[in-house]
Amino acid sequence: MKVGDNVELIDDAMVAEIIQIKEDSYVIESEDGFQMEVSKNEVVPMLNHLDVDFNKADVKQKIIDDLSPKKKKSKKVLREVPVIEVDLHIHNLTDSTRHMSNYEMLNIQLNEAQRRIDSAIKHRHKKIVFIHGVGQGVLKAELETLFRRYDRITYYDADYKTYGVGATEIYIYDN
Repeated sequence: MKVGDNVELIDDAMVAEIIQIKEDSYVIESEDGFQMEVSKNEVVPMLNHLDVDFNKADVKQKIIDDLSPKKKKSKKVLREVPVIEVDLHIHNLTDSTRHMSNYEMLNIQLNEAQRRIDSAIKHRHKKIVFIHGVGQGVLKAELETLFRRYDRITYYDADYKTYGVGATEIYIYDN
């Protein structure tokens, strides 16, 4: 330490300036102008944390930025999950049903349903509506058997207003 350095007293909340250095003590002057002699081990150098050159314009801009209203983060909007519609009526899946048995037609419909489910899982789609019609309920029963094979799928009757009675909607959960 040298003459002119600011110091703090260890046992007292006082800031002073060194005005004279002796062999094992300092003569210090407090901010009030009071002089006293203290042992060298009773004082510590005062750290000057403000050795930064502030630009007036930078300080003014910082104050403006701090006082200006903050932009609110936009909340995530829950969007409607897009629904994939799959019409399983046989005339939409093949050009002709001539010379096909009911079993063959049912297999074409089930294969299309399974292909669409696998594709939806791969592409992370959440909802599929299978339009199967009313009929005798054979296709609906087979679809429900297919849906039960998947752990991540729940199924239920689709919206009556939109699809009527002959449609089933599935929901695919993430892992």
